[in-house]
Amino acid sequence: MARNLYSAFLELLPAKPLQIATVTAVDGDIARLVLPGGGVLTARGAGGRAIGAEVFVRDGVIEGDAPADMPLVQFQI
Repeated sequence: MARNLYSAFLELLPAKPLQIATVTAVDGDIARLVLPGGGVLTARGAGGRAIGAEVFVRDGVIEGDAPADMPLVQFQI
């Protein structure tokens, strides 16, 4: 059986992590987010979220709302 080499290569790459971020600005469907460690990123899918909202974000796309009272746990490797 022949195997698609590109698919085999993609399987070697790590999965994109799901992160929690805070919305700091919204422009249409694009949101500016701040990660708990201080990193800043932009993501699609703001969907009318308010500034200060906690969201789940993966690979530049907001996947949903995160609980506001979720405890922060950081691991350093």
